Amino acid sequence: MNTSYAVDIEQLLEDGHVIRIKPEGYSMYPFFVPGRDAAIIEKVSTDTLKKGDVALYRRDGSILVLHRICRITQKGFYMVGDNQSVIEGPLRPDQIRGKMVAFERKGRRPVSVGQMRYRILSGIWLRLLPMRPIFWKISAFIKKKV
Repeated sequence: MNTSYAVDIEQLLEDGHVIRIKPEGYSMYPFFVPGRDAAIIEKVSTDTLKKGDVALYRRDGSILVLHRICRITQKGFYMVGDNQSVIEGPLRPDQIRGKMVAFERKGRRPVSVGQMRYRILSGIWLRLLPMRPIFWKISAFIKKKV
């Protein structure tokens, strides 16, 4: 994400506003396609966050990141992008800025992340985290053959 807007985003969330952002990069692909999809984010209490939620957080001294919670322990939150296999963490609760509550595809009406289909698909993909590198190798092999 462009850090020149980070202070504004964080302040808006802190003031209780719901924000809409278009994530950059491919770390959340295939659930987010850069330039096409948008995330609707609101500030939430970190006590309400759970495995599978997508959270907006700030890396220490760095950028805002939108990734999925793959584990929560006494030490903090562990995050991973949907297109990644390396887990980041533990993150402290004070690094969490908000939670994705809905998303937009191609500018259409927002879809709640509470929707059953989304919860099932994202839950399956999260459980397949250890298998992701195998999927990517198979996908690359297929692309070479096509």
